[in-house]
Amino acid sequence: MPSDQTSRATTNNRLSGKTVQALPAAVATPSYDRARVVTGIVHLGVGAFHRAHQAAYVDDCLAAGETDWGITGVSLRSADTRDALAPQDGLYTLAIRGSGGERLRVIGSIGSMLVAPEDPEAVLAALTDPRTRIVTLTITEKAYLRAAGGGLDTAHSEIAHDLRNPRMPKTAHGFLAEALARRRAAGTPPFTVLCCDNLPANGATLHRLLTEFATLRDARLGSTDEPSLAFHIADEVAFPSSMVDRIVPATTDADRARISGELGVEDAWPVMTEPFRQWVVEDKFPAGRPAWEKFGVTMVGDVRPFEDMKLRLLNGAHSAIAYLGLLSGHATVDRAFADPAIRSFVDALWAEAIPTLPTDAGLDTSAYTAQLAERFSNTALAHRTAQIANDGSQKLPQRIIASAIERLHAGAAPDHLALVIAAWIAACEARGKTLPEAHFTDPLDAPLTALLDRRSPADETVAAVFDVAGFARGDRARETLIGLAADSLGQLRRGGPAAAFAALDA
Repeated sequence: MPSDQTSRATTNNRLSGKTVQALPAAVATPSYDRARVVTGIVHLGVGAFHRAHQAAYVDDCLAAGETDWGITGVSLRSADTRDALAPQDGLYTLAIRGSGGERLRVIGSIGSMLVAPEDPEAVLAALTDPRTRIVTLTITEKAYLRAAGGGLDTAHSEIAHDLRNPRMPKTAHGFLAEALARRRAAGTPPFTVLCCDNLPANGATLHRLLTEFATLRDARLGSTDEPSLAFHIADEVAFPSSMVDRIVPATTDADRARISGELGVEDAWPVMTEPFRQWVVEDKFPAGRPAWEKFGVTMVGDVRPFEDMKLRLLNGAHSAIAYLGLLSGHATVDRAFADPAIRSFVDALWAEAIPTLPTDAGLDTSAYTAQLAERFSNTALAHRTAQIANDGSQKLPQRIIASAIERLHAGAAPDHLALVIAAWIAACEARGKTLPEAHFTDPLDAPLTALLDRRSPADETVAAVFDVAGFARGDRARETLIGLAADSLGQLRRGGPAAAFAALDA
C-alpha cells in the first residue's frame, strides 16, 4: 500500500500523461498514443503480479500497433491501487532488478481502473461492452472460493449474496455470470475467460466453478431461458488455461522513494520484479487475442506439463524456502537459499518432485532448476519469505501434496515433500511466539489457530490440520503422508529445521 506521504503528492509532481515525456532518457516509456487505445481486456485483480506480467506483455502489443487491446483494471476489494494510479493516468514504473543492476520501464497498458464495491454496475458495463473480448484474472487462489473438496464453496457468505443479488455481485463468479448473461441477452458473443492464477488446470477449474455457480443461479432465479446460463457457460464460453511465472516482491516505501528519485517525479506504486518472465497459454480464443507470441508468450495446445513443472519445482521450492526460512530466521528468499542446509534441502526436494512430472512433454528439468537456483539467488529482489508464506492451505495442495501423493502411489518416499507440510504447520504455530503474530496469514487462520493452540501431539495435530484443510481427502495414501509429516513436525518441535534435516539424512 502506498504511504500517505506519497499519496498526497501533487499532480504536477506525479508520474502522469503530462510528466511522462520529461522523464530521464534511460527510463523506457510508452511509444504509442495512449489516447488511441481501445479497451479489449478487462482484468479482475489488479495487483502487483498483473502489473509486472500480463500488463507488460500487453504493453508490448500496444507498442507494436495492436491498439484495440488496452486494459480496464478492476479491483474486487480495495481501492488502494486505483487511488495510487488514477492521479497518474494509470501509468506506473516497472523496476526490473537483477544482480547486475536495474532497468526502469513505464507501463501504459492500463487505461482505467474500477473498484467493484464502489460501483459494481460500472464493472458490469465494462464486462458487457462488445469491445471487451478477453477477461483475465489474478485474484489469488483463495478468491476462487473453493470448498475443501475442490468444488464451489456454496456456504460462503459472498456466494450466497451473489445468488440472492445477481445484479449487484461481489465475487468474480458473480460478475462473470451476470456479465455473460447480459451479453447473451443482448446478442453479444461471450468473452474469453483467461485465468492467470496458480490453480491446477486453471482454465478448466474456473470453467467448472463458474458453471456450478451458474447452475445455482439458474435454479434460484427460476430461469426459463433455453439453453440455461449454466449450459451457455459450459458449452459456449472459452476458458483457456495458462501458466504464469515472474517473481514480484512487495513494494516498500524505500522502493517508492528510490524510484521516484530516479524518475524526478513521484510514483505512488511502482512494481519490483526480476528480469525473467514466462507465460504459457492454451491457444483457444474464439473472440480473438493479441499476438502475444511475438513477445515471448508460448502459445500451446496443452499447458499442463509446463504448469506442473512450475507449480512443483518453482512454487513448491518457494513454499519450502519460505517456511523453512522463517523457522531459520531468514527474512528473504536469497538469504534463505544461501543457507547451505536449505539449499541442499531444495535440491533433494526437486529430486523427489521431478519424477512426478510427465516424461513425454520435452521438459528440461535440469536447465529449469538451474535457472531457478539463479533466480532464488537474486540479491536485488529482497523477496520476503513472509510474503510467500501467505495462504499455505490454498497453495500446498498443488505445490507439494500432489507430488507427495503421486510418489506414494508409485511406491516412492516423499520425505522432503512431507517436511514442507510440517514446516508450514510449525511456522503457523510459531506466530505470536518466535514469529510476529500476523507475520503471514491464511484463509483458515481461525480454525488453524484454535487447533494449534491445543498443542496436541504431532500425529494428532497433522491429522487435524489435514481434516481442516481438506488435504488429500479420500486418497488411499493420505494416512501415510500424515504419518510422514507428523514425524517431521515432531523433529521441528524438538530441534527446529536442523533436527528435521538431520533426521532426513539419518
